[in-house]
Amino acid sequence: MNRLLLFCCCAILFTACKKVSDPAVINNDQRTIDENIINQYITENKLTVVNPGDSSGVRAIVVKQGPISTLYSLSSSVTVGYTGKQLTSGKIFAQTDSIHPSFKLGEALSGWKIGILKGQVNKGGIIRLIIPSRHGYGPYAQPGLGLPANAILDFTIEIFDVTN
Repeated sequence: MNRLLLFCCCAILFTACKKVSDPAVINNDQRTIDENIINQYITENKLTVVNPGDSSGVRAIVVKQGPISTLYSLSSSVTVGYTGKQLTSGKIFAQTDSIHPSFKLGEALSGWKIGILKGQVNKGGIIRLIIPSRHGYGPYAQPGLGLPANAILDFTIEIFDVTN
């Protein structure tokens, strides 16, 4: 029995380490593709970006600065309302209505973590995050959301509450 268990563990370990051959995963040009699309969109729409030169590629645009000065950390619990669109098509793939979810910022998509920390929008404010694919769902299509692989995301997020 112990030998069978050891064999199964080894088999799982070695199959989990197989080389990736998915062209979307190994496309070294995707970062450049995303950056070009995002930069063109920002220029054409005359958007003012917070800290535009950082290396993450996430663009934060403060739509409305809230009235209550707020500090964020990855352990902050945030209550939000949001609309998520695919940047290139404008198609809405996620939206809250009257229900406002709460979660730890550290549990969100990496684009949200980076953008909300970067944008420092106050409680009661609205921030727009344009997220390159590597900080969204990456090279993996999200059929349940109607998103293709390497989708650039565009979220408008209203911050209702922040608890540290």
